[in-house]
Amino acid sequence: MGEMVDYPSNGGTSEGYLALPKSGSGPAVIVIQEWWGLVPHIISLADRFAEAGFVALAPDLYHGAHTTEPDEAGKLMMGLAMDQAAKDIAGAASYLAGRPETTGGVGAVGFCMGGSLALWSATVSDEITAAVGFYPALPWERMAPQWSNYQGKTAMIHCSEEDGTSAAPGIKTARVAIEEAGGTCIVHDYPGTHHAFVNDDRPEVYNASAAASAWARTVELLRTKL
Repeated sequence: MGEMVDYPSNGGTSEGYLALPKSGSGPAVIVIQEWWGLVPHIISLADRFAEAGFVALAPDLYHGAHTTEPDEAGKLMMGLAMDQAAKDIAGAASYLAGRPETTGGVGAVGFCMGGSLALWSATVSDEITAAVGFYPALPWERMAPQWSNYQGKTAMIHCSEEDGTSAAPGIKTARVAIEEAGGTCIVHDYPGTHHAFVNDDRPEVYNASAAASAWARTVELLRTKL
């Protein structure tokens, strides 16, 4: 459905997968990768957002690198330079906001590592006004988020039971900080789920019922807020 595109990133250039809605226009969403990189699963999710009526862009935060091996994925994640990631995500938001197909606001959705980055993205870009994190899995200490930038913005967090649900310390930290900043934070728990329960390329963790529910909630939020 989509294609790889280059977009400006704070004086440089980044690359991502762009998928456009059949209607020709709609609000925009940044789709942020798991720790594996810009792999087929993330591309398929960008396509699904386009099918749902969004202008979707999945930035390649590893700039060409990707893997199917957990050890290598861990190394790639730990090697991710947060300052460059911030530039890539903020650049993606500006790029989407400036595209003629974008009619509405810009949101961000991420999975696993990308779940944390999506929530963080609203603190590094004024253009991102709604963020959805699926089972976020990156320590906030690495990002040092300026939670005060969430004033007037909305976040949604989907929590797996394996990760400790909404009672997990990292989730509680984000929720309290966003609400204290004057933002809205909606949290959903999915009993009996594993981490990465939306990833249908991994049958050992995929949960069709929970994935469908989380997807519907996400699309509804983005359509309402953007």
